[in-house]
Amino acid sequence: MVHLYVGLVLYGVSDALLVRAGLGLDPWDVLHQGLARHTGIGIGTVSIIVGALVLLLWWPMRQRPGLGTVSNVFVVGLSMTATLDLVPAPHALAVRVPLLAAAIALNGVATGLYISARFGPGPRDGLMTGLHRRTGRSLRLVRTCIEVTVLVAGFVLGGSVGVGTLAYALAIGPLAQLFLRVFALPGGGTRHDVGHTDDHA
Repeated sequence: MVHLYVGLVLYGVSDALLVRAGLGLDPWDVLHQGLARHTGIGIGTVSIIVGALVLLLWWPMRQRPGLGTVSNVFVVGLSMTATLDLVPAPHALAVRVPLLAAAIALNGVATGLYISARFGPGPRDGLMTGLHRRTGRSLRLVRTCIEVTVLVAGFVLGGSVGVGTLAYALAIGPLAQLFLRVFALPGGGTRHDVGHTDDHA
């Protein structure tokens, strides 16, 4: 439980720091930011709404949500909103670049924590694994198609795509793998079957 909730809170914090760095977001947050700009709703609240809508897509795929799934929908978005309220946006590039690096590293830590808890996948992760089972396509292909789709949609809506988006894409896989090993619980192994960084909100 500690791994789950500390991980989800830190995930929301890391998402908020990516926003504050202003150098590009991960694909799902590009979509969330684009929707936020068009609706006037805060990006954290949009994250919750999108997570809930994605969770509805589980029904026809016969996916079963767990405690971690439902918690993911709400805790990440609330933590993101709280952090954005507390942390001002820096203007100097000398501050924004280290902030970006810290946000990506923290995202890796958060991913390792909440996945190692093994309380079920996040809604976006479950969409990936559900489509993988229903279509027979590889997880890598399904993940790529989903993330490219949300990235393009978010970009069209005005979400922030930049060097941070590329840095996140390159770094998050190795970081998640590292911290899954660091935070592996006794007898739990490090099997990565839920996905935010294979897997992210």
